[in-house]
Amino acid sequence: MDNMSYPVILTLMVPKESKSYRHLYFSCFLFLYLLILSINIRLVMVIIMAKTLHEPMYIFLSHMCINGVYGASGFYPKILSDLILDSYVISSHMCALQYFVIYSSLMCEFTILTVMSYDRYVAICKPLDYHSKLTKFTCVKLILFSWIVPNCFSLIAALLANLRPFCKYHIDKLYCDNWSVVKLSCASSFVNNVYGYIVAVIFFICAVIIIVSYVKLISACKASLDNRKKFWQTCLPHILSLINFTFAMLFDIMYSRYGSNDIPESLRHFLALELVIVPPVFNPLIYGLNIRAVRRVFVSCISAKVNVLRS
Repeated sequence: MDNMSYPVILTLMVPKESKSYRHLYFSCFLFLYLLILSINIRLVMVIIMAKTLHEPMYIFLSHMCINGVYGASGFYPKILSDLILDSYVISSHMCALQYFVIYSSLMCEFTILTVMSYDRYVAICKPLDYHSKLTKFTCVKLILFSWIVPNCFSLIAALLANLRPFCKYHIDKLYCDNWSVVKLSCASSFVNNVYGYIVAVIFFICAVIIIVSYVKLISACKASLDNRKKFWQTCLPHILSLINFTFAMLFDIMYSRYGSNDIPESLRHFLALELVIVPPVFNPLIYGLNIRAVRRVFVSCISAKVNVLRS
């Protein structure tokens, strides 16, 4: 029974050749974290300051950027401290907090993408009803839904994983994730499995909503040149974000549950890091560069700052 007590300290995967390349890894992760903070916060500030961007689509986009910063902050400070201290350990409580932050952020991204697909459906398929359907009150409800529901699911998952006896102490990943912690337990994972399937079904419904929205969007765009322009300008970034995020989540889930040690270590690192690197960098860049209204305001803000510095 002694080895079934709660572990005080868990060990994490040590990056390959960390002794030789520790400072290089630290520099790369620090650069990525600063890049994520700068581009996401800058885009949020642009949307807040520009009254022309005070529309539902851009408000939802700003929350996606805030969520990117939130999720990244669950990973980068810990890996940076591990690299600088050369100590890849974490307490069980901090481990629970880390996977709660990372996975609540990932689920929030999915719900925000669902809300954004509904916004684009109404804007293109029912433009005359847009302002009556997406009122300020409706936007607030959608934003609360996209934040509260994923955080509630993640909190329950964290409690179910952490309130169990453990008999193993090593997580074969650079950061804590829910299923890796579940696998450390000596007890049956039946309840965790059932809960995981319930959450999967709920988010599958969100995926169906997104697919139905885009089927209707594509049908509407065939009949109108103006709708086709709207689709390419505002929906293409959303589709790219959704594809990237979906594949990243599938890779992470498949590796966490069915991954084998036969997979090369470099590929395992890539699969583990893709979710915490690509979406928070990728999303603000493609939205900022592809949506003309955002790009125009962003460029004008940069130009104004340059003129102030010159004067």
